[in-house]
Amino acid sequence: MRFRFPLYNSSSSLFSNFSSSLYSTISSLPLILSSSSFLSIPSPVSMAPAFEHVPAPQEGETGAETAMPHYTVSGNNGGEVGYKSRVTVVGSGNWGSVAAKLIASNTLRLNSFHDEVRMWVFEETLQSGEKLSDVINRTNENVKYLPGIKIGKNVIADPDLENAVKDAKMLVFVTPHQFMEGICKNLVGKVRGDAEAISLIKGMEVKMEGPCTISSLIFEQLGINCSVLMGANIATEIAVEKFSEATVGYRDNREIAEQWVQLFSTPYFMVTPVQDVEGVELCGTLKNVVAIAAGFVDGLDMGNNTKAAIMRIGLREMRAFSKLLFSSVRDSTFFESCGVADVITTCLGGRNRKVAEAFARNGGKRSFDELEAEMLQGQKLQGVSTAREVYEVLSHRGWLELFPLFATVHEICIGRLPPSAIVEYRTKRPQLSLIEESSPYH
Repeated sequence: MRFRFPLYNSSSSLFSNFSSSLYSTISSLPLILSSSSFLSIPSPVSMAPAFEHVPAPQEGETGAETAMPHYTVSGNNGGEVGYKSRVTVVGSGNWGSVAAKLIASNTLRLNSFHDEVRMWVFEETLQSGEKLSDVINRTNENVKYLPGIKIGKNVIADPDLENAVKDAKMLVFVTPHQFMEGICKNLVGKVRGDAEAISLIKGMEVKMEGPCTISSLIFEQLGINCSVLMGANIATEIAVEKFSEATVGYRDNREIAEQWVQLFSTPYFMVTPVQDVEGVELCGTLKNVVAIAAGFVDGLDMGNNTKAAIMRIGLREMRAFSKLLFSSVRDSTFFESCGVADVITTCLGGRNRKVAEAFARNGGKRSFDELEAEMLQGQKLQGVSTAREVYEVLSHRGWLELFPLFATVHEICIGRLPPSAIVEYRTKRPQLSLIEESSPYH
């Protein structure tokens, strides 16, 4: 069995620079594993000075009271004394519901935020005949997308998008990326001019003028600043409060980044801010394409060595693609939770790998649409549509030979190649000379 694409050698400086920074990057990481109690006592976030060491809960305490400091964020906050920012979560799938749960636990104790968290729900009628939003508000549980998990009594489900975002200062977008353009168009003129947004969405739009990240789409259509949150975050694990990390990517305003860190951080969910919106966002977007490839490997029973090779090649193509599009992307971002950690967890679990495995086991004879409908109970795949969007960019810019893994994944998804092509050798090597220089990248 031979690879259809070459395992890039280290002679390319574009890729070799990535590994050369490994030692210095790892040596600077906080040694959170050095303490046997790190799961119950959150370590200070190294990039967020507002966080202080928190003592362990005393007997009889749940930890919620002492887990994080309770204070008001400095800054404008609407220009009113005692002003409390309202938070709205736009989206209510399993990840959207988990995001609402995290945020709701924090708004109750942070003086700078209104207790109530609104969550926009795309209304559905359940088999019982009840509306999904009514059931969420009655049971405090998203019975369709996150059954068995209480998301917080202060979470209010609202099927009216305009009403859900009314007066919200902090907007959290977490919907399938293919719906975002329509959502943004519906929100034009409906959100506060001083609102701050954050995208948890993994995908991008491809337009005639080129690729457009979701954070850019939100900024262009709504005229508000947009940060991003990405990471090794399988929603069902965070829902039951298993320890996890995430990365907030921000542009210029560190104070806003720290507000997002406060809203999401819990003793089991550690968030780190990084000044690299594009790098963080593209990591979260592109890793789903790598996960599709990993699913093909699993479906063909190729083993762990092959899967590890796919993950390594995928991470390199993620970095190269990101830096070709945005020269500002930082190498260090790929060592955050949004980078290598998210590649690992998505290729080991998650819906993209799961459905791609089924696709390969069926020899590509059942479509992804059919498998998605059967296996995901209304949830949406991101990897297949992202692979198509990436392929469009590569084709338009003449980069297909530079990214054989990304190109191959799409060609398998549309039936042009069989699943086994994921490891078939391509005799024509990619023209790495086009991207050998570390800068500029476009």
